[in-house]
Amino acid sequence: MSSLPPNVHISTHPCLQAKLSQLRSTSTTARDVKTLINEITLILGTEALASALTSSPGPTDTTPLGFTYPTTHLSPSTISLVPILRSGLSMVDPLSSLLPHPPPIHHLGLFREPSTLLPVEYYNNLPNHLSSSSSSEKTPDLTIVLDPVIATGGTSAAAIQTLKEWGTKRILVLSILGAKPGVELAANEWPEGTEIWLAGLDAELTERGMLKPGMGDVGDRLFLTIGK
Repeated sequence: MSSLPPNVHISTHPCLQAKLSQLRSTSTTARDVKTLINEITLILGTEALASALTSSPGPTDTTPLGFTYPTTHLSPSTISLVPILRSGLSMVDPLSSLLPHPPPIHHLGLFREPSTLLPVEYYNNLPNHLSSSSSSEKTPDLTIVLDPVIATGGTSAAAIQTLKEWGTKRILVLSILGAKPGVELAANEWPEGTEIWLAGLDAELTERGMLKPGMGDVGDRLFLTIGK
């Protein structure tokens, strides 16, 4: 597969690749789909956060034996998670568990209009995203977008643009699987401020905008709404 933009990273972790292979299978149950997404997010999130965060000594603390030690301070210190409804919710718990302190979680609702495949925003609870907002919550230095699939890239690009306008300084997009054209579109939306991390990459899309070979509609598989 030809080269990708420099802000796109594809994991080569062997356990992650094996779990992704299991996730693709039509025989994998909804319960196992949820478990595999959790496990893949943990591995992918560990790799992505190792690149996105830095650590430094913090104030001293004391062990149960009475010895002092320097605590660890993470930078950036202000981090928010933004799952894309609805399937992005499946990635929230494992990613949150990697961070030493619970991060604020904001939600974006975006769907693809079936005939045009263009993104439509139907929900946005980012604080201060409207001029009339009275929220005093600080815009985070790092915003982590959680969306299991990047297909056409329109949804990811729209989310990146919304978060850029919101005022976040950096964006980290975590997806389990992406299609090359869509990943390139998303990566070029704000390349200087965005990094994209993926467990796997497919080369093409079907006429309906689904990844090929892909792993089906993740939301439908998670919430047992196939054939809705």
